[in-house]
Amino acid sequence: MERFDLFVLGTGPAGQRAAVQAAKVGKKVGICEKREMVGGVCVNTGTIPSKTFREAVLYLSGIAQRVNYGASYTVKENITMGDLLFRCNQVITREIEVIRAQMKRNGIVLVGGAATFTGPHTLTVAGLAGTLDIEAEKIVIAVGTKPSPSPVPVDGETVIDSDGILSLKRLPKSLLVVGAGVIGVEYASMFAALGIEVTIVDKRPVLLDFVDDEIAEALSFYLRNLNCTLRLGEEVATIGVERPGRVNVTLKSGKKIGAELLLYSVGRVGATAALGLAAAGLEVDDRGRLKVNEHYQTAQPHIYAAGDVIGFPALASTSMEQGRLASCHAFGVSCESLPHLYPIGIYSVPEISMVGKTEEELTKESVPYETGVAHYREIARGAIVGDDTGLLKILVHRETRKILGVHILGTAATELIHIGQAFIALDGTLDVLVDTVFNYPTFAECYKVAALDAYNKLRAEGEG
Repeated sequence: MERFDLFVLGTGPAGQRAAVQAAKVGKKVGICEKREMVGGVCVNTGTIPSKTFREAVLYLSGIAQRVNYGASYTVKENITMGDLLFRCNQVITREIEVIRAQMKRNGIVLVGGAATFTGPHTLTVAGLAGTLDIEAEKIVIAVGTKPSPSPVPVDGETVIDSDGILSLKRLPKSLLVVGAGVIGVEYASMFAALGIEVTIVDKRPVLLDFVDDEIAEALSFYLRNLNCTLRLGEEVATIGVERPGRVNVTLKSGKKIGAELLLYSVGRVGATAALGLAAAGLEVDDRGRLKVNEHYQTAQPHIYAAGDVIGFPALASTSMEQGRLASCHAFGVSCESLPHLYPIGIYSVPEISMVGKTEEELTKESVPYETGVAHYREIARGAIVGDDTGLLKILVHRETRKILGVHILGTAATELIHIGQAFIALDGTLDVLVDTVFNYPTFAECYKVAALDAYNKLRAEGEG
């Protein structure tokens, strides 16, 4: 039996950061990965490949340049899955090597295989190299999630889940996406950008109901312009595979939809079923997720959980921070975090990012606020890169003039958001934004334009 101060289950973002943090303070750390390939879902089937896939779509389709060169502009005719995956495979290989090097540099013992609890402090890891018994003072569960089961078999050709995109042999002529969560919307928009006929079905009345209403509406408008059909407020009654390459769906409203490929993307569940959690004295909810306290401790104080396996927001960035915080608490390391300022990034086409409060939250909390909006079409940088649909919105407290929230749709949204994040973290005010000089021409200039918009509204109302 091998003994560790900390043993981590899963080498995704949460597991990596938990392991490295403990190693930095001199602890003996081990980490296991059932895939026999480090990086977890994030590197192998999720975040990294999907975002790289998106970049390949944007480049090869030429969609970002059509404002300048015409609606028919494309970098490559007859784009194939091979074209798109070429870039993905390069990046995945590189990221795996980066993670392996990081583990080695920090003296972390990497164990290949699937872990099963045999007691509160003990586990067995079974992999290609055999079975290893583990004993650990502290444990972090960071096994992530897997797609929710589809009502019809996922065959990788006619019906796929979100983890199966990279296994497609060819691009379909039509795609039906069931489930308009973050993953569903991201892939739906990517395939629509390729000129594929896309239909989105979701029982919720709006896309991404946690996103600012104006941003969600703008995204819906953009998707419709890409000839993407939105069937919102609709539920699936039956799914039938007629033959390979043909699936038929009937909605409860009676509508019938046919497509070559169905992407079933109705959420994800914790990948905890095979962990033997009962032996550790732990239970999961109906979606396989673990409940934790503010320190990421489970019902067993020495066992922590972090990342997607504990639920929302289930982002790589927040998972990294949760893993770090769990490890710090486990070994008494003082640390600070700003969970109310975790940014959200959605890599749809166009991308979305947000930080802080939404208008809906401020209204519910009776907080007096004003908005300031900058449209990319007003910004020189928008004309240069060909983005005339983007927008940046700031929310400002009417009395204190502090920035309460920032919401962006468009090119570089997930990069731009960090300017707003810093302003909110430092209690920045509207006046500071108005007085700040930004490089020109840049998208960052949107902050000043939006600030001036809010400033002029407040002045017109006698509050400027």
